[in-house]
Amino acid sequence: MKITSAILAAALAVTAIPAAQAAVLDIKTLSSRPERVSGGDVLVQISQSDDAPAAVTLNGADVSKAFLPGPAPHTREGLVSGLKLGANILEAGGKSLTLTDYPLAGPIVSGPHETPFICVTQKFPIFGGVTKPSLADKTVYGATPDKDCMAPARISYLYLAKGASDLRPLADPLKPPGDIAGTTTTSGVKMNFIVRLETSTIDRGIYQSTVLYDPKADAALSWRSPPKGWNRRLVTIEGAGCPGGWYFQGLAGGSLAQPTFDASIFSVARLGEGDALVNNTLQNPSQSCNSVLSGEAATMSREHFIKTIGVPEVAVSIGCSGGSYGSSQLADAMPGFFDGVMISCTFPDPVAIAFSGLDGHLLTHYFYKTAPGRFTEAQKVAVSGYQGTKAWMDAANQAQRTDPVPGRVDIKGYNSAVWSDEVPAALRYDPKTNPKGARPTIFDVSRNIYGMDPKTGFALRTFDNVGVQYGLAALNDGTITPAQFLDLNEGIGGYDNDANYIPDRVAGDAAALKRAYQAGLVLSGGGGLASIPVVDVSGIMRDEAGYHYQWYHFAMRDRMAEANGGSQNHVMWRGKEVPFDKAWSGFISWVEAVHKDGSGKSRRAKAIADKPAQMADGCWTSPTQFVKEKQVFGHEPNTPCNKAFPSWANPRYIAGGPLAANVLKCQLRPVDAKGYKVSFSPEQLARLKKIFSGGVCDFSKKGVGQVAVVPWASFGPSPVNLVYDAARSG
Repeated sequence: MKITSAILAAALAVTAIPAAQAAVLDIKTLSSRPERVSGGDVLVQISQSDDAPAAVTLNGADVSKAFLPGPAPHTREGLVSGLKLGANILEAGGKSLTLTDYPLAGPIVSGPHETPFICVTQKFPIFGGVTKPSLADKTVYGATPDKDCMAPARISYLYLAKGASDLRPLADPLKPPGDIAGTTTTSGVKMNFIVRLETSTIDRGIYQSTVLYDPKADAALSWRSPPKGWNRRLVTIEGAGCPGGWYFQGLAGGSLAQPTFDASIFSVARLGEGDALVNNTLQNPSQSCNSVLSGEAATMSREHFIKTIGVPEVAVSIGCSGGSYGSSQLADAMPGFFDGVMISCTFPDPVAIAFSGLDGHLLTHYFYKTAPGRFTEAQKVAVSGYQGTKAWMDAANQAQRTDPVPGRVDIKGYNSAVWSDEVPAALRYDPKTNPKGARPTIFDVSRNIYGMDPKTGFALRTFDNVGVQYGLAALNDGTITPAQFLDLNEGIGGYDNDANYIPDRVAGDAAALKRAYQAGLVLSGGGGLASIPVVDVSGIMRDEAGYHYQWYHFAMRDRMAEANGGSQNHVMWRGKEVPFDKAWSGFISWVEAVHKDGSGKSRRAKAIADKPAQMADGCWTSPTQFVKEKQVFGHEPNTPCNKAFPSWANPRYIAGGPLAANVLKCQLRPVDAKGYKVSFSPEQLARLKKIFSGGVCDFSKKGVGQVAVVPWASFGPSPVNLVYDAARSG
């Protein structure tokens, strides 16, 4: 009896001991950064020492049921919902993580919402694109927006018919037509070519995503059960250029399909391989010329995609023209967000286009208004740096993206105050009739970054030409005379805040300059771009006209080289017809090689070491003829590629500036006669010193305020990596 009682007592003692819990090693978010959650829910992964379930709480409430075993050993994953706006505490096994939630309409890091802001969800063509409708169907989103332009999601389906090259709308995916084509993805999955298209609103922009998905054959869609045809690659499609990119939601996604560059969410090639594609109208610079806002929209769109469809293994961005800097600026400012970028029709940023335009525009005003007849046409072109008069004029006209005054009469092709028709005329700035109206400039659309003049409310400006010696190279090589050089630099002038010509040179705002660099409005090249594959495949490339000039391609490469001590992770293919399929194949194989590299090397070292042999610099002299050689800037026929594709410069380069075009405001040094290859008379030297009384540009030094990009910078309301709080400062 005593023995039995003892055994029973021992058994009871054992059952009273609580079960040992697994040690929680880490809690991390999968759908977004923890300080940038939106929409009230977040996908979380918990890593443990074993598989025993540990209790999980959100703000003290048990949310353990949201978690199930994850794909990695000893992990659990769950979509945690019920977050409140602001800080939330997620706890498990003694570990905790603060999750900061923001409205799905934003903002998170882009500062106060842009105003005015016109909603267009009711008329947005869901099958549209930048250049033309991607499909003949003219179906519109049709949703009625709320005050923040947010509207319910619309799910549509498309399919590829046998023998067809474009997708077609599919009314009922459960009843596919008999002529539906099949596809085999890169993962080896064979399935019907049915595509799910989501159109919804995120961050006040219109979000779209496409992915292979057959409702009859696939499980119900969720992040736990992604479409079986998805190969876990996510391709972000960026849009076009900046003019008109302000104050409205946008009527075109990023799709910019061309024969030489397939950047479309409706790409049959990408979808057929199993890629998922996404974009947001606010990532299209022709609708939102503000890279900080574009970056915010991109992260929120990615977050939604992950919570809806699943976590990608690799994520890349592609784009032409405005889509090139739409890719590069975001990749650089948000390290780790993209695993690679493939660009064409390249510009480093919209600031480079505008500033080269502003310099060129000052030259047109001087040569044709202030001092007509004093220079030959050849001399004018030499001072401009461009291939010819047409190239110079087309570049100069891009100053229009800084001009808010409607109806300005200037050189042929100049269009001031570029607007989308969606923005009512009553809301637009006019210095006489509506001085408080919205201003259509690259500065004002990014006023949360640049800051505002407290007296006028106008955005602060960064254009600066103090100390710039226009025509310096043309002087030194004897193309213009010392007298002409002096006349030019004495009479060049500058601009006021309304882009009116003024006789004095203009100084950029020092604080705005620094913030432009910190935000990545001026591409650094030393942020995320330092550590990922970057492939530039020319695209639009005409140095004779049109302003898509080759020097911009080299400027971006030079910025990367300057920031990182080299540009080995950058590949340039020049040519009028670069074969896109070959470029894409090489690019994506490079990205995947880096992804699979399990060595202990740094990300940059992996990007350099894992570059495929076929991804070497060169030019395509025809669609089938590739010349392998390092691509270098210049128009002398000293290499096969330069003979085929000569490149010219810009006014600031002729003035002694760097090809990188990343010095917005130069540091100054005293005038020194020894710094010229020509001789000045004593009177001319005295005049030169008077013109440049504060000194001339010293381009051997970094620019004023030229600092590194701040990774994942915020301009409010998020306090994490806060550079400038526009709400409090304005």
